[in-house]
Amino acid sequence: MTQYAFGIGALIALRNDTVSPTPAQFGTLQEVQLDLSFTVKELTGQFQAPAALARGGLKITGKAKAARISASNFNNIFFGQTLSTGNTLTQLNEAATVSTGSTHTVTVANHANFVADLGVAYATTGSMLTPVTSGPALGQYSVNSSTGVYTFAAGDASAPLLITYSYTIAGGLSLSLSNQLMGAAPTFSLVLSEQYQGKTMNLQLNSAISSKLALAFKNEDFMIPEFDFVAAADAAGNIGNIWLSE
Repeated sequence: MTQYAFGIGALIALRNDTVSPTPAQFGTLQEVQLDLSFTVKELTGQFQAPAALARGGLKITGKAKAARISASNFNNIFFGQTLSTGNTLTQLNEAATVSTGSTHTVTVANHANFVADLGVAYATTGSMLTPVTSGPALGQYSVNSSTGVYTFAAGDASAPLLITYSYTIAGGLSLSLSNQLMGAAPTFSLVLSEQYQGKTMNLQLNSAISSKLALAFKNEDFMIPEFDFVAAADAAGNIGNIWLSE
């Protein structure tokens, strides 16, 4: 029976530059594409058609789109840096009212884990207030980043506001991106497995690096990360394998 391929199968990456790596499976896989292209050199003389053809260099590139978002996969396949626990979130447009006491302040809800101010606006007009280091005048504010307390001018007492800021939580994962030396990148082997009508196709690339990570956010649609990769021969001179039922 003739073998066909239908669907996208499964795609797994395994880092080969670390000890005991965790396999990175591309969850909710949408698309995989693999391109193998050679340069062709032509020897021509006085005639129009080439007298000889020779195959030159091989370039192996591909891309994969997978909807599942994973900090571990991002790090293993693209960044190759260090994951830690903890998360920084953004509180967007928290409603608040300037106090009418002597200090004219607002203490935000997540003040105990406050990280940074991201802007204050008047709730009624949407106009942004101007941050200053201290002594705010009308339409200005200052913030104590260690306490999460905002201070406003007496003229803004009782004003309804929308405050945006960042704060930390204990859960989740954090990936701090440091500036790496040129050439630094995680390398991994890549396995694609596809089955249809009882026939299987398995493809393995022994050594690859990711050349691009695209995160395209759209209105009324899912964000589907896209990884581009480039493959080469490993230290033993082997590119990989293709296994087919036919």
